[in-house]
Amino acid sequence: METLSLSTQIILAIFAPALLVILFTRITFNPYVALILTVALFAASVQAGYTHRWWIYILDAASLTVGFWYSTKSKKPKKKSVS
Repeated sequence: METLSLSTQIILAIFAPALLVILFTRITFNPYVALILTVALFAASVQAGYTHRWWIYILDAASLTVGFWYSTKSKKPKKKSVS
């Protein structure tokens, strides 16, 4: 028995992984560590049986990719001080 509706699962699959990667990047200051943490979190939820549809996995993977891309692009280079 599923507790969330299909439309809610789709919306969460589109936005949640990307937001988690961005959040973990802000906390750890490393997009690779953030990606690993997010993948581990989603792997644990799949193992626990919260997701049953294969196309939700595809949406999760696409969202992870977008979040990782944004995290790596949002890092601003340090300004050189002119002395």
